Amino acid sequence: MDLRQINPDLAVSPQILPEDVPALAEAGFKVLINNRPDDEVGADIDHDAMARAAADAGMRYHYLPFHPGQITPQLIADFGAATMGQGPVIAYCRSGNRSTVLWALNQAGRMPEDEILSTADAAGYDLSGVRPLIASLASRKG
Repeated sequence: MDLRQINPDLAVSPQILPEDVPALAEAGFKVLINNRPDDEVGADIDHDAMARAAADAGMRYHYLPFHPGQITPQLIADFGAATMGQGPVIAYCRSGNRSTVLWALNQAGRMPEDEILSTADAAGYDLSGVRPLIASLASRKG
């Protein structure tokens, strides 16, 4: 697994497998967020398989599919709710980028834009392309 720590309570990762989930639980993660749409994967790693693996490992599970280019306010809000105060969280998608984008959009208005982008960059994700969206969301939060 290629876990990338975003902050003390959130790590992101490229695709994980059901057999990876017990090790994540043993490492202290309490929540598994799957941002990878089922139409990108086979049945062996679809959301049903991952939900079973999470349940078997005693983790809470959220299926929040993020289709490229199809971000919605509800998806952003659901990601925020799934990560807020729930314990250490691991979120994944194909590369970890979409999970990081969702984190960044949730931080808009809470953290300075430069800090959001540098945190993502330190984890290996260039989010400069979503900077205008981060700025727009931040301006709406006042």
